Amino acid sequence: MMKNTTIFITGASRGIGRSIALRCARDGANIVIAAKTVEPHPKLAGTIYTVAEEVEQAGGRALPLSVDIRNEEAVVGAVTRAVETFGGIDILVNNASAISITGTLATPIKRYDLMQGVNTRGTYLCSQACLPHLLRAANPHILTISPPLNLNPRWFGPHVAYTISKYGMSMCTLGLAAEFADQGVAVNSLWPRTTIATAAVEMFFPQAMANSRTPEIMADAAHLVLTRASRSATGQFFIDEAVLRTAGVTDFECYAVTPGAPANPDIFLD
Repeated sequence: MMKNTTIFITGASRGIGRSIALRCARDGANIVIAAKTVEPHPKLAGTIYTVAEEVEQAGGRALPLSVDIRNEEAVVGAVTRAVETFGGIDILVNNASAISITGTLATPIKRYDLMQGVNTRGTYLCSQACLPHLLRAANPHILTISPPLNLNPRWFGPHVAYTISKYGMSMCTLGLAAEFADQGVAVNSLWPRTTIATAAVEMFFPQAMANSRTPEIMADAAHLVLTRASRSATGQFFIDEAVLRTAGVTDFECYAVTPGAPANPDIFLD
């Protein structure tokens, strides 16, 4: 279904980005693994090279690229390499994200800048760099891992800096969808209904890990969104479980970290 489709995925060295890469690789897709991790981390599994091996074992073609998405030159260079290697870009997945679930007085400005740089700026920059190539693609998509825009103060009070940065990603979805709708580029966001068992959740919500779902639920939902005709939906804020239910999935136990345990709801969803 995605054979020879070229997918540029940021933050694909682990977690949700890695799972999306492997799901699409099973269809024979070309995967550009754009992430910072090139050396093994003492606490976090995965590098761009280990994921590249997994992609090729799954049936796809891989291009691992060391990219700091805050750096314009690095992003433009990575996009150029991707086009030179695979002939174009069909899909961009804005997955890379920095997180700090901290209040205002506990959030150093350096951390605030990191979240703004990676989340909002990085999403905008990668989208801007990929769009000239997406506009030439047969079924172009941008999918951003960010939440529905929700102005309930409960999502601002405890961690306003993080919320601003994640909503910045979502505002990119809203704006780019409107800007490029006539050209047929689908620009959507995807967010999990439950917490996902990633390094970020383990760090900030360790108590939620046992009641989380695996990243594969996001990968399966992303695959469904990205294989749709691009003109069929844009400017949408999809929730993983709802996407799968629409496709006829009713049993989600296969995604549970602890089968039978109640799922822990994710933030930003009332």
